[in-house]
Amino acid sequence: MKPHPSTAKTTDMFRPRLDEQLNMKHPLVRLAGLMDWELIEHHFAGHFTSGRGRPALPPRLVAGLLYLQHANDASDEMVVNTWLENPYWQFFTGETYLQTELPIDPSSLTRWRQRIGEEGVELLLAVTIEAARAAGLIKRSSLDKVIVDTTVMPKAIAHPTDSRLLERSRQHLVKFAKDNGLSLRQNYNREAPRLATQIGRYAHAKQYKRMRGALKTLRTRVGRVQRDVQRQLGQLPEQLQVKGKDLLHRVGRILTQKTKDKNKLYALHAPEVECISKGKARNPYEFGVKASVATTLKEGLVVGMRTMPGNPFDGHTLDEAIEQVSILAGHRPGTVIVDKGYKGADVEGVRILRSGQKRGLTRTIKAMIKRRSAIEPTIGHMKADGRLGRNPLKGAQGDALHAVLCGAGHNIRLLLRLLRLFAAYLRAIVLAWLGRSTSDCRRQVAMAAA
Repeated sequence: MKPHPSTAKTTDMFRPRLDEQLNMKHPLVRLAGLMDWELIEHHFAGHFTSGRGRPALPPRLVAGLLYLQHANDASDEMVVNTWLENPYWQFFTGETYLQTELPIDPSSLTRWRQRIGEEGVELLLAVTIEAARAAGLIKRSSLDKVIVDTTVMPKAIAHPTDSRLLERSRQHLVKFAKDNGLSLRQNYNREAPRLATQIGRYAHAKQYKRMRGALKTLRTRVGRVQRDVQRQLGQLPEQLQVKGKDLLHRVGRILTQKTKDKNKLYALHAPEVECISKGKARNPYEFGVKASVATTLKEGLVVGMRTMPGNPFDGHTLDEAIEQVSILAGHRPGTVIVDKGYKGADVEGVRILRSGQKRGLTRTIKAMIKRRSAIEPTIGHMKADGRLGRNPLKGAQGDALHAVLCGAGHNIRLLLRLLRLFAAYLRAIVLAWLGRSTSDCRRQVAMAAA
């Protein structure tokens, strides 16, 4: 069943429309006119084939909420509540009249993300690229030269210390046994939390011998609970046995893993999390997944973004990054500028320029290589102003969806800033024509740029 268009009620004819009340020169209103909503509706409508039940939500509403969420670093609950209070957000998502009730339950965004998948969120990113082209932010020639780099998208997990992982494992085992009627000989609900706290205090005081002794005791207690659950697992139905075996397997990995193991488990609920070393003095290790980012050379528009599970070598990810740019932007880049981490990478038909190279340098090539560092503040803004700094979505699919949506949110911020600057320049021209001072004109532009 396709999503139904919003139909006006009989009482709506007596209500003022939003376009009669709002400033139609507002950047968000103008951006709404640049977006290809028909393409989004046509694509999203294919995810509904059932003829029963309540009609689906308008695709423009959900797509608009996802754009606004990642452009403003808002949670599912926050973006829905802010939508209710902001009439410009309502207009952007396709509403005709001012709404006074929540549009959807926040949990609906989770289901929509799972429903549309990675292909759907890549479409959202592609629509922002076309909107940037329509707004004049980029030209077709801008897509011929792109910058590619990788970063770490941290996962929303606690810092994975051994004591915390062991204590969380015990808690999950005890909860699983309680929920399914298994009787444990001992659950260590009093002793284990005390041991976990004491381990942290010993580590803080640099009493490492005592810390290792308490850690060994805690590991023994968790192992007893694990074996107790494993002995009684056969009493449960087959479906619960599968769930219990998965939990026991993860707990077993935590119990047996060593300090320098390569395939360590860093979160009981998120086995896909990897430990990635970035060489930063303030934060030498980050726990999440590697993400590849591609931006235009001059404008900094995100034209490609995807996760790279397994922490591969940067040079091995370049081919996939270029392929994604070709699909989303509809143009294969001819020149790609990368850093020294891509040493040895080679893609057929693409000229690769690396930081620090000495051969074949001209003044133009030197300028392009120097411009490569412009992608670093782009990544920083996506982490500080967007949601790239902490991924709350579950699983490897959640990582893939979140990365692409962060790129779409960054493009929305760029487009809004461009539209604000354009409006400020027009205002400055009018002020100059009216004979105002040059300082007044500059002040208007500076306020818009801020």
